[in-house]
Order: sequence, then C-alpha cells, then structure tokens
Amino acid sequence: MKFDYKEIHIGSIIKTRVDDTGTDLERICKFLKTTKDKIEEMYQSKSLDSDILMRWSKLLEYDFFRIYSQHLILYAPPSKVDKDTEKKSMLPNFRKSIYTREVIDFIVELIETEEKTMPQIVKEYRIPKSTLHRWTKKYGNLNNG
Repeated sequence: MKFDYKEIHIGSIIKTRVDDTGTDLERICKFLKTTKDKIEEMYQSKSLDSDILMRWSKLLEYDFFRIYSQHLILYAPPSKVDKDTEKKSMLPNFRKSIYTREVIDFIVELIETEEKTMPQIVKEYRIPKSTLHRWTKKYGNLNNG
C-alpha cells in the first residue's frame, strides 16, 4: 500500500495506529483527558491541534509530525533565500532534507509502477537524478526479490 503524503487526514492515520496497536479506548480517554465522543471526533478530523497531536504521538509511540515533515520534503517549494544575505535566526537551522525509508519506497514505487517518470520526479520533488538511480538500484523490487 502506498501512503499518500500529499493529502494528509491525521484523524484516520491516528485511528489506523490505534487499531494496529490495539490501544484500549478507555486508556486513550484517560491519557488525553477527554471523552469517547471527542476521540471519535478526532478520528474524523483532517487536522488536529499540535498539543493534541503531541499527546497522541506519546501515547501511541509514533511520530505523527514526521508525516508532515515528509510532506514538506516532497511538496514544499525550495527556499529562495540567498545564503550571503540570510538573516540569523534563533530558530534551529536544518541542514538538508533527510529522506526516510518510507519516502524512498514511495518514490521508488512511483518509478516502478510508471506512475511518474524520473524527469517528473526530479522536477516535482527536486530529488537529484543520481539519487533516484541509487535508490532504484538499492531499494527497487528487482533487487528485493
């Protein structure tokens, strides 16, 4: 199954994790200090407050924020800031995009199923062609069978 990083519905993702882990609804309610009805509302929500998402991440031992990070890696436009004139910020500076295995598998699957061509991926996701070749060689189905 291919995960859709473009259209994130965090409530359904959380529900899937709850089902996968078999976490008891009463435990969830107690941990999040809320009612069963509110939990069901959260499962239906496309987005959630970051504090609530942090609590879900801790309870279910899963980094739900990473889904959004992967979305940014794949779909956010590249920065147009000139490094020489860049203002110093108190915020952390992330050196480069780190691709998770899930993102690599997603991209390799797009290539193998011919859903997208390598030039399309280079253009849309700004992943270098040499990186794509390395990924398809290392992680492609031909080498995993």
